[in-house]
Amino acid sequence: MPAVASSDLPADHTLGQRVLREHVASVYDTYIVSTLTHMAFVVVFGCIIYSQLRNLSLLFWIGGLVIADIYVFFTPRWTPLRPARESAYWARKISRMVTLVSMITAVVPWLIVPYDNLPMTSLLMAVIVGSCARAAQSLWPLKSALFGYTLPMSLGLITALAWQRDGLHLFLAAAGAAYLLLTLRAGIGQHKLLTESLMLRFENEALAARLGEQIAATERASEEKTRFLGTASHDLRQPLHAIALFGAALENELRDRPEGRNAERLMRAVNALGASLDTMLDVSRLDAGVITPTAQPVQLDALFLPLNHTFSARAEQKQLQLRVRASGLWVHSDPQLLHRMLSNLMDNALKYTARGGVTVMARERGDAVWVEVRDTGIGIAPEQSGRIFEEFYQVNNPGRDRSRGLGIGLSIVQRLSRLLGHPVQMHSRPGRGTHFRVVLPTARAQAGGLFPSFPTDAGEAQAQRRTFAPLLPGRVLLLDDELEIREAMTGLLRSHSIDAHAVADEAGAAAALQKAHGEGRPFDLLLCDYRLADGVDGLDAGLRLSQGPGEGSAEIPLLLITGETSPARLQRVRESRVPVLFKPVAAAALLQAMADLAAPKPVARPSAVDA
Repeated sequence: MPAVASSDLPADHTLGQRVLREHVASVYDTYIVSTLTHMAFVVVFGCIIYSQLRNLSLLFWIGGLVIADIYVFFTPRWTPLRPARESAYWARKISRMVTLVSMITAVVPWLIVPYDNLPMTSLLMAVIVGSCARAAQSLWPLKSALFGYTLPMSLGLITALAWQRDGLHLFLAAAGAAYLLLTLRAGIGQHKLLTESLMLRFENEALAARLGEQIAATERASEEKTRFLGTASHDLRQPLHAIALFGAALENELRDRPEGRNAERLMRAVNALGASLDTMLDVSRLDAGVITPTAQPVQLDALFLPLNHTFSARAEQKQLQLRVRASGLWVHSDPQLLHRMLSNLMDNALKYTARGGVTVMARERGDAVWVEVRDTGIGIAPEQSGRIFEEFYQVNNPGRDRSRGLGIGLSIVQRLSRLLGHPVQMHSRPGRGTHFRVVLPTARAQAGGLFPSFPTDAGEAQAQRRTFAPLLPGRVLLLDDELEIREAMTGLLRSHSIDAHAVADEAGAAAALQKAHGEGRPFDLLLCDYRLADGVDGLDAGLRLSQGPGEGSAEIPLLLITGETSPARLQRVRESRVPVLFKPVAAAALLQAMADLAAPKPVARPSAVDA
């Protein structure tokens, strides 16, 4: 292990310098106290011996040691401000200084032992043995300093005792030699342990630093991926939104005509692409924290019914059995988000099942309810089980078959599981099927509390589309910087007998509002894109315009339409509480939102507080 000599440093020079610096710091930590203590002890011990032996040589010895201690005290010494590259120099310097002090001390046994004064000899041995013990504790971080301090004074004592050649002194010399060897062995062992622990510490710090760099790089890559997906999603949504609007207008015009079939096929393709983009939007919304669950008692049977209607046709098309079993159980959860979780699990099960079927059931287990989705599909190998919740990862789909989706469904399930606090467990056997379990808290049954229904087919959606037609606004102002979208939107709205006026910027919108106000024909609704030309914030512009063109004008309802999926922007939209639709907007969803905003609001009775 590394010592002070440069040839003994570890192969990793930087690591060796850091270890040596810690050794030097440990030795210099007691530098001042040790020097002053040693100086005081030399004076006291020397005076005691001189009073007993009256040897003038002892005075010269005392003077020499005091001068050496003064030199050691006032000479420049290491401080924590010294760079690590100088550690070897300071290690050599302190080793030389303690060796000098030890060599001066090595003379004193020859001044005392020959007097054949056993008490003074015993006192001398006790002092030197104690000094060696102290050195073993304070100098073992630097082996050269340890050897430099202990060897000269110990060998001086041993040789002075052995020189007397009688049995007692020879015994004392042998005992001193044995003690010296044990002291050096213990010091070397402590030095090795300290060096190993320091190297392990610095290696762990280096690993932690590299791990931190890798985590930061991963986070940067994730942020870049999110920004890329957000930008790509926005840029794809813009033309797709225009296509959806043009297609909806065309479908409306060609309804009940033979050419209408092609328009329906076009809209099915557009809706499929829009659903894929919406899936990526769901990931962004969950990451942004803009979805807040609203937990309430949920009747599972009422939740299973729309799921059964939604997936039964697909199961029949693949000649699979879909069993959704009633249970009569209630759970405490957010009905919409729980519906999305189970919908994704069922969708995933049907995608990867070619024979047999899918079973959905619920069982009560103490204070919890297990909702299980079982399939007889291809299963998941153990080495893949840790990756199935990753984004865009799909089992046995290297060719990225579009019929199997994007590979985000289970990633959304995992995010919803964390958001709702519903653990998801998975068990699978390759070739035998997969079993997903969602653990939910049980709830007491509520009288008349049913889960809200979902449109399950095109006929029901078409019926809904006709119900809000009488409630549509008469005049609508559209603010969007893209010409294609303005043309598509005005074409769609006019096909539904809505007087639509489109502008490209806030100034044009303000002028249109002012003109409409002067003519006495104000707009009933303001539609505004989030991202306008030249970086203008559509939310801020829409909020300003919705205040009306001047004093006395009524506030205009605002509906925000955006292709943004950036988590920060989604959070800002949520905080504004402005109704928002995400591009591409289905015509039915757009008309329904417009009808909701244009519907007259009930006038609240003034309360005592209002009065």
